[in-house]
Amino acid sequence: MHKHHNTLGLATTRQTATTAADIAKSRPVQPVTLIRPHAAARAARFFVEKFPGRSLYAVKANPSPDLIQVLWDSGITHYDVASIAEVRLVARLLPDATLCFMHPVKAPEAIEEAYFTHGCRTFSLDSLEELDKILLATNHATDLTLCVRLRVSSEHSKLSLASKFGAAPGETKDLLFRARQAADALGICFHVGSQAMTPEAYANALERVRAAIVDAAVTVDVIDVGGGFPSSYPGMEPPPLERYFETIHRAFESLPVSYSSELWAEPGRALCAEYSSLIVRVERRRGDELYINDGAYGALFDAAHIGWRFPVQHLREPDSHAKDMAFSFYGPTCDDMDHMAGPFLLPADTQAGEYIEIGMLGAYGCAMRTTFNGFGSDETVIMQDEPMVSLYIEADEQVASNVVTL
Repeated sequence: MHKHHNTLGLATTRQTATTAADIAKSRPVQPVTLIRPHAAARAARFFVEKFPGRSLYAVKANPSPDLIQVLWDSGITHYDVASIAEVRLVARLLPDATLCFMHPVKAPEAIEEAYFTHGCRTFSLDSLEELDKILLATNHATDLTLCVRLRVSSEHSKLSLASKFGAAPGETKDLLFRARQAADALGICFHVGSQAMTPEAYANALERVRAAIVDAAVTVDVIDVGGGFPSSYPGMEPPPLERYFETIHRAFESLPVSYSSELWAEPGRALCAEYSSLIVRVERRRGDELYINDGAYGALFDAAHIGWRFPVQHLREPDSHAKDMAFSFYGPTCDDMDHMAGPFLLPADTQAGEYIEIGMLGAYGCAMRTTFNGFGSDETVIMQDEPMVSLYIEADEQVASNVVTL
């Protein structure tokens, strides 16, 4: 076993262990993050090869420099950045990448730096005030791609993004007309919400796009369907992603847009969810409650605050023969809110001192960690095995792999 340092400055342990159970045998005291670069590379290739347009990685989902490099090496050349820090990060790591500043409300200083220092030419907006801000900050540049964000429904998604951003129907006509006058290329974008469970979410949103184009009578060069592409979690098993792509392609082909218009998407979760999982130790059992050494202020924010269920597996050898039962988790901090209701299905004889792998934490989990109350761990192990769940492994490969079917 030896250590190297990645570009985040975190200690990363490389070892010959090939499964989570092998790592549990070393009895780590702190949580251990497992990363699977091959899983992220596979997801990126899937989008590059099968999505009928251009895929922009939504950096906010997981800003790990190592992950961003993996995605670039796998064909992702455009990046959805939502802050000046993300602009700087991607510009530093990938000088040849195309940066798209897709946050609809930006500081003028951030716009100015993104444009003049980092070569960003694509900006999102949802108001006339933001349009004026962009034009002023870029000194009325003539090479801008301006993407007007429309408000669309999040009814088909597990996490709504319909309230904060997006121009309402009565606001879009004037905004599109004004943006068309200022833009070298005019785009329309939207976000159906995180973890969209049916392709109809995109079909319905694209009907809203059609109405906006007809009402404003403008030529549109970019249609950006945003993010929301799902991953698989317990109780949230989506249709194949190809069905989403087919639905989007059909709707896009029927829109009254420029003959040379481009189709974009901004996958975040779908590209990185399978990249990472976490090994935790059970510190105490109290009935059907397990006290573990990571939680709401670590990688399990979504499990605590929006009730997200992640796949889990017990890392005991030999395997337990006890029937599964439903557990909830408490994290290590002193805060009562550090609670993950689950249910998480684990063997009924699970005890303190044993280890659990929590899967599908590559999206948002690692990105939202804190060191509140002094808890946290930097130990990361690069794995060669498969993630606990995958949307990208073909059925015949799943039979031969260790992928758990939920």
